[in-house]
Amino acid sequence: MSRDQVIGALLLVGGIIGIIIYGWLVFLSQWSFLVLQLTGFVAVAAVLGILAWIGYTLATTPPPKPIEEIEKELEEELKKLEEETKEEVKEEKEEVKTEETEKKE
Repeated sequence: MSRDQVIGALLLVGGIIGIIIYGWLVFLSQWSFLVLQLTGFVAVAAVLGILAWIGYTLATTPPPKPIEEIEKELEEELKKLEEETKEEVKEEKEEVKTEETEKKE
């Protein structure tokens, strides 16, 4: 068996054992009411904790830039790239011209 299959089998066995122990605690033990109270508290605390974390993240994250501002930045970058390529093309043409004049001489 591969390592993933061994881990999967261990998780399966652990889950089944956990279900059996929890069932015994809830239905057959003298601590059943306490176990139910703890289970309910942990479940509600987990949900409210996640809700609080989402709220904190929303409250502390700066708002995104408006789309119009992003479009303007992209247009400026495109213009710069176009100018750079035009300059490169001009330089290449000048190099070709100088090479041609050198060959003629």
